[in-house]
Amino acid sequence: AALQKLRGNSDLSAELEELLAEQAAVKGQRAKNPWELFQNPALRWQLMSVVVLSSAMQLCGNDSMYFYAAYVFQEAGIPQDKIPYVVIGTGSCELITSVTCNLIIDYAGRRPLLLGGYIFMAGWAIVFMVALSQQTQISWMPYLSMACIFAYILSFGIGPAGVTGVLPTEVFDQMSRPAAYMICGSLLWFNLFLVGTAFPFIVKSLAHFCYIPFLVVCICTALYVGFFLPETKGKSFLEISEEFKKRNFKAQTHGGGYKGPEEIKSTML
Repeated sequence: AALQKLRGNSDLSAELEELLAEQAAVKGQRAKNPWELFQNPALRWQLMSVVVLSSAMQLCGNDSMYFYAAYVFQEAGIPQDKIPYVVIGTGSCELITSVTCNLIIDYAGRRPLLLGGYIFMAGWAIVFMVALSQQTQISWMPYLSMACIFAYILSFGIGPAGVTGVLPTEVFDQMSRPAAYMICGSLLWFNLFLVGTAFPFIVKSLAHFCYIPFLVVCICTALYVGFFLPETKGKSFLEISEEFKKRNFKAQTHGGGYKGPEEIKSTML
């Protein structure tokens, strides 16, 4: 009854079947602690995926764009008293695109949104650094810098901002999800502190090319998503779990065939 009210649909047989199958798969297990996820080889790639993506959320430099926003808008000729409202507009863009991402995520898929988001952010980071370096020489460069700020934030919102928070629910079972979210939340805050502390020194050292570290993060994250993260759209938890099992225990397969955790344990004994 609660699901019918939530979904607005009376036919929930497929969803209930998936919930019951997942419940049966974790029957007899207890909720895991965060450190137990690091010790479990069956969760190696799931944990690595959420660690990489949660860290990249802050290390990609999206929040650092606001550091330059006021300076760029001032150089573009926006009146000083109007700049705070324009900065608020950049945050509104991020909010709108994050909501939009949640509306299209089941149609576009998780991997394309993440991959596209980080690739576009890498491209805009390059353009932004070039525009900053030429801002005092070419009259229209401040406008290009301003466009880069909005484009970078929009790329972040349509991909990483909307998808990253969904993944722990899809790649971890009911017993591991709370611990996975604790790890994700801790990484988000730690990396936010790290970027906030380090960015002024990065700007001092690299000047207009201060986005090179963030460019590297975006490229590396895009490569990880492209090569290692399976698509979860339209798949049940058990199907997603099976894909990760093949990767987690790949080193323990024999003769090219996949063996599950229980079969591997029996073989070892």
